[in-house]
Amino acid sequence: MAKWTMRAGWILAMTFWGVTTVSAADVQTDAYTQSIEQWRHTRVAELTAPDGWLSLVGLAWLHPGVNTIGGAPDSDIVLPGAPAQLGAVTLDEHDGTLRLKLEAGTGALVDGKAQLDAALVDDAHAGTGKPTLVSFGSTSFIAIHRGEREALRVRDTNAPSRTGFLGIDYFPIDPGWRIEADWIPATPGETLEMGTVIGTVDKYPVPGKLRFSRDGRSFEILPVIEVPGDKQYFVVFADRTSGKETYGAARFVYIDPPQGGKAVIDFNRAYNPPCAFTAFATCPLAPPENRLDLRVTAGEKKYRGGPH
Repeated sequence: MAKWTMRAGWILAMTFWGVTTVSAADVQTDAYTQSIEQWRHTRVAELTAPDGWLSLVGLAWLHPGVNTIGGAPDSDIVLPGAPAQLGAVTLDEHDGTLRLKLEAGTGALVDGKAQLDAALVDDAHAGTGKPTLVSFGSTSFIAIHRGEREALRVRDTNAPSRTGFLGIDYFPIDPGWRIEADWIPATPGETLEMGTVIGTVDKYPVPGKLRFSRDGRSFEILPVIEVPGDKQYFVVFADRTSGKETYGAARFVYIDPPQGGKAVIDFNRAYNPPCAFTAFATCPLAPPENRLDLRVTAGEKKYRGGPH
């Protein structure tokens, strides 16, 4: 009787003080939810950073020879807010190298330094470093290499797309969309072709195949090695929500390399490509191999403030 009374008293006390027991599963679920929320916070911070995707205001393709740059309307590349004659970029038609020459007195900087004549290294030839950054006021640009073409990618920290950012909408966090898939190694030399929004086609190495089950059905998806040496694999996919609740062209997600014949694909970390936020990005499109006949109700939804 005394034993029962002590237990009853303990239960009464716990009820009075609002204390409840928490299972190990609850703790793990809560930790997982917190990890996704932290990932979302980091994602938004990177997106809204001064050099984030929301600051893009221009994408100007270069032609062989001299390309004049400035605020004047007769410039080959018109940059709003720039001095009338900022300078010129010369694209060598033989070796594809770029040379920048700036007009004196513009106040423009090359990698933070005042110089009038410099090589302009694009993002494809910067190696482990960064492409050459040209800045003036709140505006800056770098050179990018896409297919066989060169362009200037222009940013402005005061871009309306950045200052007027509306935030990201998400599906509810669901641990069930953190899926452990079987890993099928690729044959040596296997590649995957992916088209882009600018009409080019890029080819990427394929390390293997993910095979998973959902709602009693089997699905397969191909990750790629985006950049040699990357520690994670890159997945570009579309699904039955694409063009409806989610961005139509694709969503992205990264996965860790497999362990023990298994790999985890966490669709709660699926996110929109830059093209969902700006018309000046050059995003890949989901290849036919990665178009899932499945509603992936996890990750980021369509951006309501997007350009298209």
